[in-house]
Amino acid sequence: MVSQCPSRHGAHGPTKRDRVSVGKTTRATAPPGAAELFKRAAIFVAVALVPVLIWLLFNVILIAVGAILIATLLAIVAEPFTRWVKLPRATALVISGLIIITIVSAAGYLFGTRAAGQLQQVLQLANQAIDNIRASLQGSDFGKLILSRVQSGNFSFTGVVTGLFSVSLSFLTALVIAVFGGIYLAAQVGLYRDGLIQLLPHRLRASGAETLEDISNALRLWMLGQMIGMAVIGLLSTLATLLIGLPSPFALGLIAGLFEFIPYVGPILGAIPAVLVAATKGLDNTLWTIAAYTLIQQMEGHLIAPIISREMVYIPPLVLILGIVAITTLFGLQAVIFAAPIAVILFVAVKKLYVRDSLGDETIIPGENA
Repeated sequence: MVSQCPSRHGAHGPTKRDRVSVGKTTRATAPPGAAELFKRAAIFVAVALVPVLIWLLFNVILIAVGAILIATLLAIVAEPFTRWVKLPRATALVISGLIIITIVSAAGYLFGTRAAGQLQQVLQLANQAIDNIRASLQGSDFGKLILSRVQSGNFSFTGVVTGLFSVSLSFLTALVIAVFGGIYLAAQVGLYRDGLIQLLPHRLRASGAETLEDISNALRLWMLGQMIGMAVIGLLSTLATLLIGLPSPFALGLIAGLFEFIPYVGPILGAIPAVLVAATKGLDNTLWTIAAYTLIQQMEGHLIAPIISREMVYIPPLVLILGIVAITTLFGLQAVIFAAPIAVILFVAVKKLYVRDSLGDETIIPGENA
């Protein structure tokens, strides 16, 4: 009789510790080596330094954005020649550059002297209006309190405008770099686009290429819409000031049109010189000027801008406003010119890379189907 000896595992079979998975090898997780730790530390330091580099190199970023806008302008003017005339892209870009140079040169030759004289007159009249306002405020205790609060004793409208538009060596250098950078970018856009894409891992290159294409289309449509808006507002402002009888209507219309490039904030800044000039001509002219510019901005906000947004590209107003305020607050007044296009770039990138690709949500991306 064979006695049944209990297994060494006991009556209940092998213990959990003794079980071996068939076809699988249990492998302990090894701690990361020195090379892996160094790689992770380098990535962490690089990510942490990004805000610092943006802060230190923001002037370079502004020049790069300026080059992108110039390249976009060249592409906009060249597009009819490539789409309808079927010219090669290089030939169309040359024609585009010649057209832009001709328009700028002709405008400078025909209106440069007149505009310069009118701008000088606008500055003189604006300073005269500020002096009158200051004298009126000095006549009351409340007015003196206001003057002391805003410290307007040394305020000069001419000084402010001169500070904004002063031509320094650094400004000219940045302008030249931006112009030539825009020309090179427009001529070899594929080279620079492919170079940026090659910096990404292989799994992200398709998404990166789509994102760059969407940003390019959104900027092109946004800039085309801004150019149309600038032309319309400049023309309406010139006609309004001419009908009211203000001096230098061409210069006032030019100022309003140029400031229109800055969404929402620019129209207010563009109206200030006209109101100051009207203040030197009496209360009636001042009220008519305020009413005219208010009507023009209402037309722009409720008629012109919606049509342009529907046909071109729509960016939520709050996104542009907060973008302009944030960028100007962080980097100074010189950044306000490029704050809107930077906001457009960031808005498209966030919607494409985060909302659609990371979260997987369906969303409309400006310029995607352009």
